[in-house]
Amino acid sequence: MSANSFGSRDTLQVGEKSYEIYRLDAVEGSARLPYSLKVLLENLLRTEDGANVTADHIRALAGWDSQAQPSKEIQFTPARVIMQDFTGVPCVVDLATMREAVRDLGGDPGRINPLAPAEMVIDHSVIVDYFGSPDAFERNVQREYERNGERYQFLRWGQTAFDEFKVVPPGTGIVHQVNIEHLARVVFDREGVAYPDTCVGTDSHTTMENGIGVLGWGVGGIEAEAAMLGQPISMLIPRVVGFKLTGKLPAGTTATDLVLTITEMLREHGVVGKFVEFYGEGVAALPVADRATIGNMSPEFGSTCAIFPVDGETLSYLRLTGRSAEQVALAEAYAKAQGMWLDPSAEPEFSEYLELDLSTVVPSIAGPKRPQDRISVAEAKETWRRDVRDYVSAGSILGPTDEASDESFPASDSPAISHGGNGDKPREHGTNGSARPNTPTPVTLADGTSFEIDHGAVVIAAITSCTNTSNPYVMVGAGLLAKKAVEKGLTRKPWVKTSLAPGSQVVTGYLERSGLAPYLDKIGYNLVGYGCTTCIGNSGPLQEEISKAVNDADLAVTSVLSGNRNFEGRINPDVKMNYLASPPLVVAYALAGSMDIDILNDPIADGADGPVYLRDIWPSAEEVKEIVESSIGQEMFLQDYADVFKGDARWQELAIPTGDTFEWDPASTYVRKAPYFDGMGMEPAPVADIAGARVLAKLGDSVTTDHISPAGAIKVGTPAAQYLQDNGVTAKDFNSYGSRRGNHEVMIRGTFANIRLRNQLLDGVEGGYTRDFTQDGAPQSFIYDAAQNYAAQDVPLVVIAGKEYGSGSSRDWAAKGTALLGVRAVIAESYERIHRSNLIGMGVLPLQFKEGESAESLGLTGTETFDITGVTRLNEEGVPDEVAVRADGKEFTATVRIDTPGEADYYRNGGIMQYVLRNLLRK
Repeated sequence: MSANSFGSRDTLQVGEKSYEIYRLDAVEGSARLPYSLKVLLENLLRTEDGANVTADHIRALAGWDSQAQPSKEIQFTPARVIMQDFTGVPCVVDLATMREAVRDLGGDPGRINPLAPAEMVIDHSVIVDYFGSPDAFERNVQREYERNGERYQFLRWGQTAFDEFKVVPPGTGIVHQVNIEHLARVVFDREGVAYPDTCVGTDSHTTMENGIGVLGWGVGGIEAEAAMLGQPISMLIPRVVGFKLTGKLPAGTTATDLVLTITEMLREHGVVGKFVEFYGEGVAALPVADRATIGNMSPEFGSTCAIFPVDGETLSYLRLTGRSAEQVALAEAYAKAQGMWLDPSAEPEFSEYLELDLSTVVPSIAGPKRPQDRISVAEAKETWRRDVRDYVSAGSILGPTDEASDESFPASDSPAISHGGNGDKPREHGTNGSARPNTPTPVTLADGTSFEIDHGAVVIAAITSCTNTSNPYVMVGAGLLAKKAVEKGLTRKPWVKTSLAPGSQVVTGYLERSGLAPYLDKIGYNLVGYGCTTCIGNSGPLQEEISKAVNDADLAVTSVLSGNRNFEGRINPDVKMNYLASPPLVVAYALAGSMDIDILNDPIADGADGPVYLRDIWPSAEEVKEIVESSIGQEMFLQDYADVFKGDARWQELAIPTGDTFEWDPASTYVRKAPYFDGMGMEPAPVADIAGARVLAKLGDSVTTDHISPAGAIKVGTPAAQYLQDNGVTAKDFNSYGSRRGNHEVMIRGTFANIRLRNQLLDGVEGGYTRDFTQDGAPQSFIYDAAQNYAAQDVPLVVIAGKEYGSGSSRDWAAKGTALLGVRAVIAESYERIHRSNLIGMGVLPLQFKEGESAESLGLTGTETFDITGVTRLNEEGVPDEVAVRADGKEFTATVRIDTPGEADYYRNGGIMQYVLRNLLRK
């Protein structure tokens, strides 16, 4: 029960039912707050306990200074937690391990239970092994169960062992789409109290729910575990960026084009650590499907959230997706009573302002390796020709006369060139579009089909991920384009791996009802699964003959996908360049088969009656809208979600152990007891300075969590592969790093193992390698092997990095693996929000170079021995602003990026899980 210092507790009558609510207008200043901060204010009013949440916290939020830099801490208690299986399995492993730790310390293991509703959707484990055939879906699901039986048994146990924990079984949908279509409440009703639905998730794209007015964002698995166990999330009152939308999207553009434009604008503006809130007349014109697409991409532009207030469109979506009339009525009444209803004509107070006229949006793609690098489709060919220089040898570049010529190109350090590496400077478009690489390579498939592929060949064209498959307008657009293409006599090029992996079963339902599914099937877009496939790195292997040709000729081939992530090494190990595009454009590029095409003006292919252009098969907005409105109905959602937690016969027949604690299988290579609590006592050891540390990795800008902890394929010859082989696993059954996140032995060996990682301790080497200074001559070594040698000599480790360290997915293993390798501190120029928090949650100290300083400016080579002093001041309860760093005579100060008192408590305890466990036992 809230302390109710402001007398805000009241009742709200909706129809015949009365709800308890906490009124915002009881607090002076609340009316002027943006929607997102009103949600936070209600959260504080309802959870005020005089300790974690006080009246002063409430006053601080109500008195928000829009222009101030974040400095005031509050405690946010999310209503629920959502997970996917890649990040969720480690959460359940940790909870199961915590139960044993509680027992070992004399407590009741049954006390370890989620206190807030926790829901998991298994969606990250299906791999596109089979495609382009009617039985692809069934065969991929069967293979999924064969690979992941141990993990699924463990999750089935968790479903029965933990209260308030539900699992959506495999083959159902993608977590974020299932969330907005079914799990999200918009307004919660729990024990007679109504309040805004808030939800944090173990996937960074949890922000998709922002499209329906649900405040939430991605957190690390360790933060999610704490939230499940009733711990509030410590945060600073943020700056809120107001993004005004005006006008309407022009004909020929899609929600994908809009979101890529917004991503580019917000990355350029700088919104890391900030809330983004959309307002204006243009918002009212956007359907929820488009809003959800924008919300989904929040991690790509770096904001904590990207939220849309509740309005009539929200209610229409709730009705369509089968929410009850009572739920819809509550959402409307609550939003209006609390001043949370969208007023399109209002100009709320924000910290910063941006504006976009929707009519200026043009068809776009993004790539070749970052989602914020938007490219106008009109410039796609020349931009590809420029960027491909970073991926091919100079000898394969041909000029416009097909004669070897390097003279027409700028020097390699020209700003017009997008350099390979962990980070790039902003690219300039339109340079040297006339030249192209040329290494034509013959391929003959097993069925006798012969062709040539070259640099730029599109070898993967995937309709994948919740970002776009949740949007019926772009999905129907893809289906209509496929229909028109088939009618013109077109099909995919034989070297293109095509796949359709929608985010929910409703998508295939309306594609079938509209009669579009057969046309998608005819050009290779058969259903391959309901899950995050290509976007998460589960594209599956290319056909053997194509893969061999690509690698033998070192071809810079491409993928085109309708996802949100295109980082290096993420999509497929054979594919160097990856482009994000709308589903209709994905189909178009599958028909064209190459990025070396002006897809707006050149013929895509020859049809039955001659050349076919994109304009000949691009559907009109009116055609798309007519099919969307006639083919999607509430009954589809009611049917598909009627028994969503039950699963098919395969799920129900899984044998599971019983009991409060899990029966660990010592032979399992998927699920093992985590080591975080080994030897833990009731009192933490004092924080210590770091002495004699060595550099494990020296990295550049924009090192992503994919670089630190890859989710995709496990490469033969690596430490993770060797571990699996030593435990009797053959290469064909390696599965992916993501699927093995329940086994810390695999994940430690996979930390910093991305095949595209560039450790600057080595020259021109890609992959998970470093120099091992425990050996004479400091030879090249696998990072894991070097870390083991350092541990044997009690040598602590540090990582040095550039800007935006840890950008990308909210991947807790990027922090867990870092900690378990023995890294005590990271020194970076800047951090992505979630990864910085996760490092603290694992007891790793995040330090930041002073403004204007970097490893390069300080002359750090990574070969030095580091001493970091001043850390011990954390034992005095405060957080030092900076620490002193000495590296072989080079001295500098670094900023301590422990940003809140709550984070300091986690660090003092060696991590957030240890902090939570000790607190539970003390109670």
